[in-house]
Amino acid sequence: MTTPQPAPYPEPFFTPDPKSAAHSRIADFARWAAQHRGAEGIQDPTDYRTLYQWSITDLEGFWAAVWDYYDIDATTPYEEVLAEGTMPGARWFPGATLNYAHHALRHLQPDAPAITALDETGAGYEITGRELRARVASVAASLRDLGVGQGDRVVGYLPNIPHAVIAFLATASLGAVWSVCGQDYAPKAAADRFAQLEPTVLITADGYLFNGTTHDRRAASLELAAALPTLKATVLVDHVGLGRAEDRHTRLTVPWEDAATRVAYLTIAPVPFDHPLWVVFSSGTTGLPKGIVHGHGGVLLEHLKALGLHTDLGTGDRLLWYTTTHWMMWNLVVSTLLTGATTCTYDGSPAPQTRPDLLWELAARHKVTVFGTSPQYLLAMAKLGIEPSAHDLSAVRVIGCTGSALPASAYPWVRDHVGAGIQLASTSGGTDVVSGFAGSASTTPVWAGELSAPNLGVALAAYGADGTPVLDQVGELVVTRPMPSMPLHFWNDADGSRYHDAYFGAYPGVWRHGDWITCTSHGSVIVHGRSDATLNRNGVRLGSADIHDVVERLPEITEALVIGAEEPDGGYWMPLFVVLADGVRLDDSLREKIRETIRAGASPRHVPDEIIAVPALPHTKTGKKLEVPVKRLLQGVPAEQVLNPAAVDNPDLLAYFARLGAERNERSARPRMSRPRNHSPT
Repeated sequence: MTTPQPAPYPEPFFTPDPKSAAHSRIADFARWAAQHRGAEGIQDPTDYRTLYQWSITDLEGFWAAVWDYYDIDATTPYEEVLAEGTMPGARWFPGATLNYAHHALRHLQPDAPAITALDETGAGYEITGRELRARVASVAASLRDLGVGQGDRVVGYLPNIPHAVIAFLATASLGAVWSVCGQDYAPKAAADRFAQLEPTVLITADGYLFNGTTHDRRAASLELAAALPTLKATVLVDHVGLGRAEDRHTRLTVPWEDAATRVAYLTIAPVPFDHPLWVVFSSGTTGLPKGIVHGHGGVLLEHLKALGLHTDLGTGDRLLWYTTTHWMMWNLVVSTLLTGATTCTYDGSPAPQTRPDLLWELAARHKVTVFGTSPQYLLAMAKLGIEPSAHDLSAVRVIGCTGSALPASAYPWVRDHVGAGIQLASTSGGTDVVSGFAGSASTTPVWAGELSAPNLGVALAAYGADGTPVLDQVGELVVTRPMPSMPLHFWNDADGSRYHDAYFGAYPGVWRHGDWITCTSHGSVIVHGRSDATLNRNGVRLGSADIHDVVERLPEITEALVIGAEEPDGGYWMPLFVVLADGVRLDDSLREKIRETIRAGASPRHVPDEIIAVPALPHTKTGKKLEVPVKRLLQGVPAEQVLNPAAVDNPDLLAYFARLGAERNERSARPRMSRPRNHSPT
């Protein structure tokens, strides 16, 4: 398989300051592990590669070290670290009982902010550690009075506001199971998820803010409640001041203020290490969303590692990461509390039309130390000409970025327009493990367009066509040893067959994630896109992200999507769809500029057959491009067989691409002497 070589940067784009690296939490952990755990080979605590090799070679020793380093407070001790090491079915820390909520609350300073609540108006307020604990105690008591017990489900239909964090922690403290989605989901889409769980209580809000508009979700909340017949009660948050809607059904509705302002003692129930903590859902693009179940202990350890070690968060830090409640990043952002740091919630557009730089302004005002976002946001900031450095961002030391591959072009922009000393930490993971597979740390260099390294404890590899690891070549992203935060199971998957088929069907005992990656000889990881959306022109494969990267650098292009579609006659059609910047027209000159950009920057063998301007591209609710569904629509598969419209940010686009596919297939069916194509020379 011909593959692109790693990005040609002989030297790292960014190298951590040696003094800062030596004083980082991950370096302190390395010193501790060498002294107390005999971590093999660790002499220099800033040598990430040696620490990483120990973490995957001595898997049990590493996770036991994380447990001890963070002083996990278990009610009963564990019997062994890893009882069964095969996948699926690995059992971590059997015998241990603990509770995530206890660890989220135990390090908070009573009078320091635990949560800073922000919205797109620029307003904000703080909840101290003492106040957070009191509100969690009150809501937990209210849920208990409403009939919620261990193992019951509580669901939230909420924007990213402190109420969601409080409700989740209260639920977890009882040993009940939490699930949440944002209010931009239609009631049916939310019900497709929540009805599977047969919840006892729904917590919802009257509405949310987005781009200058207050969205009234009172009717939607009533519709959702009516679709959940197992509910005993609904708790209503008065978030945007719309008041309570008339409720025609007889089930109890409790105002949030009543539920959250009681004087109550917080009693936290110890649960087994693998007791369900929450259910997060797949995007549901091809059917009913899959409920992915994670456990208290696995999430606790994985998030302490990801946030405490990799992101260097601790007491005194503040994290602001733009997310919605239905993206797994919300779950990770809440876990900021595990480290004793302050987490920021934000309700609104990431770039309000009247104040597109608002998030940077808020980061400066609140002395944020870790700022998290997506590649699309950084690229949009560059194209809008935003100058984040106009704000005092001196407190920011890390910019985290995830959701898709971050193109190399974003790195110099961050350096020149945000801050030269800030580490740009691109990460890749997934809802499946509610964490990352690869990213960076305070001790890793950064190569533009690459992820610095596999994460600690993640036995990451790229598998070639023969199912063996390859280096400096594109292969399937696999994880060869278990992680504590791998799913316990899928909801309503009694025999585990759906779970097995999702990750272990290709390579028995090895997790296949579905991404194309390159593991480079200098230790980094390059993400090329979904492996099921690979471009295969005459047997030469290329990840779609490699083309999106170079095309989306062009100022004329807002977003791009390339598809490689096999045709019934044996042909291969590779169109490139582009969303144009305001005032730009797709003429022959721009088409040739795009082709030449792809030839020079990606591959001369993968210049598209056609370049087509479209009004917008469809995404999942978490912002990921729908590559495979669009491919199937173009191949003529009926839209209702391709994906669930409720899982798409703009369902009208499905009809648009289905029509393009129908027109294409109709033309292909007509007799003709030849079919002209714009193949590039090979």
